[in-house]
Amino acid sequence: MKIALIGHGKMGRMIEEIARQRGHEIVSIIDVDNQEDFSSEAFRSADVAIEFTAPHAAYGNVCRAFDEGVKVVSGSTGWIKQYGDDVRRRCEQDGCTLLWASNFSIGVGIFAAVNRYLATIMNMFPQYDVELEETHHVHKLDHPSGTAITLAEDIVEVIDRKEGWAENTTDPTLLRVDDIRRGEVPGIHTIRYDSDADLITISHDAHNRRGFALGAVLAAEWVEGQQGFLTIDDYYKHAYGF
Repeated sequence: MKIALIGHGKMGRMIEEIARQRGHEIVSIIDVDNQEDFSSEAFRSADVAIEFTAPHAAYGNVCRAFDEGVKVVSGSTGWIKQYGDDVRRRCEQDGCTLLWASNFSIGVGIFAAVNRYLATIMNMFPQYDVELEETHHVHKLDHPSGTAITLAEDIVEVIDRKEGWAENTTDPTLLRVDDIRRGEVPGIHTIRYDSDADLITISHDAHNRRGFALGAVLAAEWVEGQQGFLTIDDYYKHAYGF
């Protein structure tokens, strides 16, 4: 498969390494200093572009890839809420393809499935309050993380006693989400159900970024044959049945 990389920081370089190991060809690498390469023949030859950049740049990158007829897998967070409707419109009306995920780690996918199942059980036990905490490296610009938002929305959808979520809230009707920025932490997400009697905790702790990079490449391999606006849940249902 021919892959274009949009963003060549730590994640981009790791994705490049894993893609090459899996036998793929990197036909174009676009970063901040060569934006003109979006209009190159090399970029247009890509079967899929994998985009990991910053919140302020992601939407423009996706649109430029769409303009060149290239499918996109994007792991950039902090932009989809504002621009998601426009991206969906382009996928529906113009035949573009985007698979967006707040987190491509297979472990996080498993964790998210456990989170949804546990929330279904805990909805029956109102004596437990629930809260979520995420910790990331100091370079992460958005907060809470896209993964934390996805996890929080899954909880709120199931737990009847929570009307929504908010950062650092003391409102008992809202799911409290705390975000911590520390050192070079790749990502820790912890969900706690606390009562007077006991505490139930589930947590996902990434050792490094390799799981995110591998997941992005696996998703790109799948998305080559797909069309439309897709999420990581679409991929997991196809590949693993959850």
